Amino acid sequence: MLARSTSRCCTKLRAPPSRVSLRVARPQCRHFSMPSSGASHSSGPNSSSAGLLAPFTSELDKIAPSFRINGSQVRVLQTPTEFYETLKDKIRKAEKRIFLSTLYIGKSEKELIATLQEALRTKPHLKLSILTDALRGTREAPNPSCASLLAPLISEFGSDRVEIRMFHTPNLTGLRKKHIPKRINEGWGLQHMKLYGIDDEIILSGANLSSDYFSDRQDRYHVYSSRDITEYFSNLQTAVSSLSFLVKPSPEPAGFELVWPEDNSAISPLDNPKKFIAESTALLSGLISPKTAPRTALDNTPAEKRDTSVYMLAQFSQLLSPDTSTELPTVSHVLRTLAAPEYANSSWTFTAGYFNPAPSLTKLLLGTASTNNVVITASPFANGFYKSPGVSGLLPDAYTLLARRFVRAVHESKHRGTTVLKEWRKGTVGEPGGWTYHAKGLWVTMPKSENPSISLIGSSNYTKRSYSLDLEANALIVTENEDLKKRLGEEQRWLQDNATVVTREDFAKTERRVGLKVRIAMMIVQLVGGAL
Repeated sequence: MLARSTSRCCTKLRAPPSRVSLRVARPQCRHFSMPSSGASHSSGPNSSSAGLLAPFTSELDKIAPSFRINGSQVRVLQTPTEFYETLKDKIRKAEKRIFLSTLYIGKSEKELIATLQEALRTKPHLKLSILTDALRGTREAPNPSCASLLAPLISEFGSDRVEIRMFHTPNLTGLRKKHIPKRINEGWGLQHMKLYGIDDEIILSGANLSSDYFSDRQDRYHVYSSRDITEYFSNLQTAVSSLSFLVKPSPEPAGFELVWPEDNSAISPLDNPKKFIAESTALLSGLISPKTAPRTALDNTPAEKRDTSVYMLAQFSQLLSPDTSTELPTVSHVLRTLAAPEYANSSWTFTAGYFNPAPSLTKLLLGTASTNNVVITASPFANGFYKSPGVSGLLPDAYTLLARRFVRAVHESKHRGTTVLKEWRKGTVGEPGGWTYHAKGLWVTMPKSENPSISLIGSSNYTKRSYSLDLEANALIVTENEDLKKRLGEEQRWLQDNATVVTREDFAKTERRVGLKVRIAMMIVQLVGGAL
C-alpha cells in the first residue's frame, strides 16, 4: 500500500491546470499591499470600538497575513445538519473547483461521495482536490478505509481532474512507526486542517467529514464568501498536498496505494525526516508570513465597506524549523493585550471539546483583566471517546482531571468569581438522542459592547499537540460590523444552551474522581512522545 523510497522515482505527475506555483512566495510576488493598520483598522462608524481594537490589529498585522472584507461576507452556521446540507448544496453548484482538507472522510460516507460524483459528472471542467491524514485515512486497511472510499473517484474521473493526497507526519518513522499500535499512533502528529472550499467560497470549521459531524456532533462553521480568503487557503492546501503522499487506485485488497511523486516539493518524510522538514520550511514559511504571503485582489467589495479583518493563521510546527507558525503567537497576543487595564470590562469565551489548553494559554487566560468569562468544554458524557475501547476510553476522565485543575487554578487566581467553566451535554454518547461536543474557538467582547468584536475559528484544539504536532488552519475575525458582531454573539450564546456550570464542589464528588489508571495513561502517552 505504501511506496517509499522507490516511489520517488515514479512517473512525474501532470499538475492540474488550476494549481498555482508555490515556490513564488517572495516579497516581489505580492499582488498588492494591504492598507496599513492605521488607515484600514481605524475606519468605521464606531470610533470607540476602533480605538480599542487598534492595539490588537497593529501587532496582528506583523504576525499573520490578512484580508479586509465586509462583515456580510461571513455567514455563521449553527447545526451539524445545516453544515452538511450547505456543503452538499455548494458541491452540487460548483463550477470550477472543490478542495477539501480534513482529518478523514468517514469510510461509509457514500452520500457525500455520490454528491461529489454527481458534480463531477455534470461539470466536465470541475476539478476536485482532497487532503486527509495518512495515518487516520488508512488505519483500517486492508479493510474499507477513507483511502479505499476515495480511490474510485480517480478511476472514474482521472488523475487530471481528481487528486487525493494524504499527509504523513515526519515524527512517526522507523521503529516508532513499526511498533506503536495504529489506534494511538496519531498522537505523534496529524493533518488536522478543516478547509472546505468550493469555487470562491470556503467553509472553515473544526468538523471532519463523517456522519456524526453531519448529525449529532456539535461544532462551529463559518462560510466566507471571499475570493481572496478562499484563494489563500487553496494555496495553503496545495502546498501541504505537495508534501504528501498521492493516493492511487490499486488491484490489491486494500484498493489503493500511496506513492511519493518525484515532483513533490520535498523528499518523503519516511526516508529522511530531517531533510523533509528543511525542504518543507523552505516552501511553507513564505506562505504564512505577512511579509511574503502571496495575496490576491479578487474581491470587488468597495474599500469604504470593508469593516472586517480576517487573519489567516497556520500552525505548522512539525514542518517548520525554525517554527514561524502564526496561530499561537496570534492567540497569545490577543490574550496578552486583554491584560491591559483599559480592557477591565471586556469579556471572553473560550471553548474546546477536548479541554487541554497549552499551559501558556491557561496562564494568559487567567492573566487577562476581563470579567464575566466562560470556558465551555465537553461533559464526559459528550466526549467523543466516551466508552471507547482501549487506552482512548480513558481520555474522558483525563479531560475531567484537566478541567478540574483549571477550575482550581481559577479559584487560586484573580479570576475567582469572574470566570466559570461549563460542561456541554446533550444526552449521553451512544444512547438515543445523545450528542458529542467538538466545538473550539475564542470570542472577545470589548468594554461597553454586548457582542464580540474578535472571534477565532478553525481546526485547532489549542493544546500542546496543536502547537507542536498537528497541522492546523484557523481564521481570526476582527470586526466593527455590528451585524456580524451580533451573529457572533448569538453563536457564543447558543453553544451554551446545553452547558452547565461546574464547580470545585462538583469535581470533588465521588463520581467525578479520576482513578490512578487514568493518571498513569497520561504519563505514558507523554513519556513516549505523544500528547493529548
